This record gives sequence, structure tokens and C-alpha cells, in this order.
Amino acid sequence: MTTVYDFSAATLDGEDRPLKAFEGQVLLIVNTASACGFTPQYAQLEELQRALGPRGFSVLGFPCNQFGGQEPGSAQEIATFCSQKYDVTFPMFAKIDVNGDKALPLFDHLKTEKPGLLGKSIKWNFTKFLVDRAGKVVARYGSTTSPGALSRDIEKLL
Repeated sequence: MTTVYDFSAATLDGEDRPLKAFEGQVLLIVNTASACGFTPQYAQLEELQRALGPRGFSVLGFPCNQFGGQEPGSAQEIATFCSQKYDVTFPMFAKIDVNGDKALPLFDHLKTEKPGLLGKSIKWNFTKFLVDRAGKVVARYGSTTSPGALSRDIEKLL
């Protein structure tokens, strides 16, 4: 059975990072954007990271420019924005596509495991996938679901 640990992705600084590095943790995988109406969700994502990280939880952020061109910056600009505006400490990965022929294979897997309102497509920025400690995708949440509202679901997996 394929799990999220079978995939890897480039980090914002260009290093290939196998998701196997997160094996045994509960993960919240999110496609992000710096100039979106949902961008303030970074603050709640970081709150979750700081509160639950010591218990084996991590947010993984994947910038995406496919929705309204709301992530136009370079890797360095994204890193600076996340650090200065939201003091992000969770791992941020290189800008990716989440839909279409060039979608990151990880996101193809996530969408297959938990289709949404648009089937296997992602509708907008800040779609969230909750993954258990075994690497299985257990839930999908839309952009309008605030990260803070997920704490009970995350706690159940911890």
C-alpha cells in the first residue's frame, strides 16, 4: 500500500527531502499562497505546529501559484515572507502544481486517497490533508476550514 512516506519533494532551499523523514508523525499537508484571502491561515498553522509539534505532529507547506497567481514569488521571497510575516517554523517546500499534468506526485496521491468536491482536483489554496502516523490520508479539508478547527481531529491521531 502506498503511503505519503513513499514520496519526496524539494524544499524551498532546493534540497530533495524524502517524506520518510516524517515517518511516525501526524501530518497536515497544505497547499499555500502568500497573496490569498486565506493567507492569514499561516498563523493558525504555526500555532498548531508549536502546540502539537512536540507530540509528533508537523505541518508541511507546499506553495502553489495555480489559483489566481497568488504565489508569484521566488523560493527566497516565499521563505522571507513566511519567516517575517508569520514566523513559520514548519517545513516549507518548493513551489509546486497541485492539479494538472505537472502536479507533484504526492498531491496526486493525496487527491486519489481523499477526493473532494471537484473529485480529484483541488479547488483553491489552503486545501488541507490530514495524515496519520502510518502515512495514510485520513481527511481532507477545504480552504474555508480554519486550521484551528482541526485540532480535535489532529489530537485523536496523536
